[in-house]
Amino acid sequence: MLTIVDFRQRFWFLIFSIFLNSACNALTIATNLGSAVWTGSSVNLSNWINVPLGTTLFMYGIVVTVLNQLMLGHFDRRRFISNLLYTVPFSYLVEFIGYFWSWLGIPQLTLLPRLILNIIGLLGVAAAVSIYQRCNLIQHPNDDLSYILRFRFLHGSAILGQWTSYLPPITITILAFIATGQLKAIGFGTVFALVAQGALMVWSDQHVFPSLKHHVDVSRTKHA
Repeated sequence: MLTIVDFRQRFWFLIFSIFLNSACNALTIATNLGSAVWTGSSVNLSNWINVPLGTTLFMYGIVVTVLNQLMLGHFDRRRFISNLLYTVPFSYLVEFIGYFWSWLGIPQLTLLPRLILNIIGLLGVAAAVSIYQRCNLIQHPNDDLSYILRFRFLHGSAILGQWTSYLPPITITILAFIATGQLKAIGFGTVFALVAQGALMVWSDQHVFPSLKHHVDVSRTKHA
């Protein structure tokens, strides 16, 4: 049973993780050396349709939230609300914190400092995802998509679930590149995230706020 003290602790960890996730995603964008697949795709889509990044991330989140419901085969109100509650603050925080990183001059730094900051950003993203997944109060729709694919269609394979969930953002990135001739926020960091994010999340589970344990929702597992 969820106690008030337990909820309060998980709630503040969740708030912290949303800010950390947003700030670190924005940092990887500012370095222009490669972001995680979904973030990089959003940057390229924003550039293609000429819509602010925050709004693009928000629209992306709504589309994936609806897709999650279709993948489930039934309407899951808790999941629907959870996805939207994460999408709204995260989307616009990424955009506005990005302005702060630009104001600091990060895009103008030389290669080595930007590379170091890019890696720091990716480490921060992995830690943030680890924290909010352990809180298990609300989830980013992209993570839920991977989870649903994994358990509903791919016999529990985490690897196949993750890679299958990347098909939409990869497709969008390719289409945006064809339309604009530009490729933004895709590079070293994208490859690094693809290869290492899972391992970094496992490390974060054990070393970043280790007192925060995984709160597994049994009903969520059954319905997926």
